[in-house]
Amino acid sequence: MSKVETPRPIRGTQDIFGPEAEAFAFVVETFERVRKLYRFRRAEMPVFEKTEVFARSIGETTDIVSKEMYSFLDRGEESLTLRPEFTAGICRAFLTDGWQQYVPLKVATHGPVFRYERPQKGRYRQFHQIDAEIIGAGEPQADVELLAMADQLLRELGIADGVTLQLNTLGDGDSREAWRAALIEYFSAVRGELSEDSQERLEKNPLRILDSKDPRDKVFVADAPLIDDFLSGEAQDFFGAVTAGLDAAGVAWTRNPALVRGLDYYRHTAFEFVTDRLGAQGTVLAGGRYDGLMESLGGNPTPAVGWAAGIERLAMLVGERDAAPLDVAVIPLGDAASARGEGLLAELRRHGVCAEMDYRGNMKKRMQRANNAGASVAVILGDDELAKGVANLKDLIEGDQHEVPLGDLVDHVFGLLSRQGRGDQARWAIRRD
Repeated sequence: MSKVETPRPIRGTQDIFGPEAEAFAFVVETFERVRKLYRFRRAEMPVFEKTEVFARSIGETTDIVSKEMYSFLDRGEESLTLRPEFTAGICRAFLTDGWQQYVPLKVATHGPVFRYERPQKGRYRQFHQIDAEIIGAGEPQADVELLAMADQLLRELGIADGVTLQLNTLGDGDSREAWRAALIEYFSAVRGELSEDSQERLEKNPLRILDSKDPRDKVFVADAPLIDDFLSGEAQDFFGAVTAGLDAAGVAWTRNPALVRGLDYYRHTAFEFVTDRLGAQGTVLAGGRYDGLMESLGGNPTPAVGWAAGIERLAMLVGERDAAPLDVAVIPLGDAASARGEGLLAELRRHGVCAEMDYRGNMKKRMQRANNAGASVAVILGDDELAKGVANLKDLIEGDQHEVPLGDLVDHVFGLLSRQGRGDQARWAIRRD
């Protein structure tokens, strides 16, 4: 009988395990803690939507819709798409699920997203994002709050050094339209020398030429008209309020007048947190104000602003992390001791102590594994100890070992952990009561 070949993982996907998985979890846990500080409501979104949700919101002419979406026909012959991002689905839910009653709605989520693109460092075909949105708030203070939240997240992840907030304004509708017309006129004069993609974008989406990476386009982008020449007084005031708010919040920023968002529903603030620590893909977190998006999905005009960040990229900056250190290693010797050890484990864990029981190998190997796991306390139980109604409690930091009554064992463990600085005995005592 021939050996069955083990299937290979799909290109562009990854299995996350060990220290990398701990870094991934740390990013999610930190995001959850920060979003609660800012009182963002948690949302869970479907992994797939009707294709039109993304086609109408992201834009038919974007690479995401035209080249990168995972779309398929279901058994009812309806076109569905695995979500390539969160904003479109959140806006759809806002319109269909009655979320208007919570305006201004602050909402956050995280999970997998899917794009068929060339895999590279920090970029996969299935990857994960954290996402935060404020819907129904047209004031610049909403932009400031989201940016302050992002800045605090990066600080609490310990990766803020070397990350720069780049900021720009896209103006209001009139400002943007005037700028768009000027860009069409400017690039039309050199149309034949632009890349094929930019020639296609010229009439439909000229702002996207400004962020082209093609060397043929960069030659002309450098001298292209800037938004500042077309900003209305209202748009200038809005951007001034955002920058003043960031200064007041202590959020450092730098102006990047070439930073754009190509779709027509984007307004005012656009931003990216960037670093040179991820190679060519230097964007850590990005977003902007999208006041016109709800209308593209059939809703009433609704101001909104949001951002998203790739969890894998953030985890790469965080670096590999170890699992939580083991507080207590329970080492039973014999069946009766194993049964008693299970009860001890359950009680310790119920009161917030990280505990594990090792029941394989001789005493020397078990103690070695306890030390390798970073345990600071060992509880040793054997037939002799059970007969006397005691357990051996060993301080793995100082090396001291002594017998304690089984009835008082948990209190002695808590006390030793507290003396070692590994816990709060008073808190445990309250929880036990």
